[in-house]
Amino acid sequence: MLNVDTIKNGLVIDHIKAGCGAQIFHWLGLDKANFTSALIMNVPSKKLERKDIIKVDNIINIDYSVLGFIDPNICVNIIKDEKIVRKIRMELPERVENVIKCKNPRCITMTEHYVPKVFILADKAKAIYRCEYCDAFYSAGTLD
Repeated sequence: MLNVDTIKNGLVIDHIKAGCGAQIFHWLGLDKANFTSALIMNVPSKKLERKDIIKVDNIINIDYSVLGFIDPNICVNIIKDEKIVRKIRMELPERVENVIKCKNPRCITMTEHYVPKVFILADKAKAIYRCEYCDAFYSAGTLD
């Protein structure tokens, strides 16, 4: 039987689309952290059928817009004294900066590395972003 200790003070990142947990775990740098964290994959879920969960026994800073970009269905639970004190529901951010790279070889961000890589939400229903410089489109859901 799987046993993951209760979080005393930290975060539980829940409702992650099955298979995306590892990407988020690495993006957060939890694979190199010196505190307890757990990635639980393919957990049965009533809503999603299967989901991933990340438990972090530490309060860390997270760019919530990136989590929303990866999966707008994610919920972050803030834990204090082993109780949920706040739930933060993600959504697709209107803008993401330096999260993904434009794939257009003629985009200014490919040659001028000091230029920030900015994408604007172009179609919320389809989770499509547009490069601010060259108008190339990119689907939300994964990091480069």
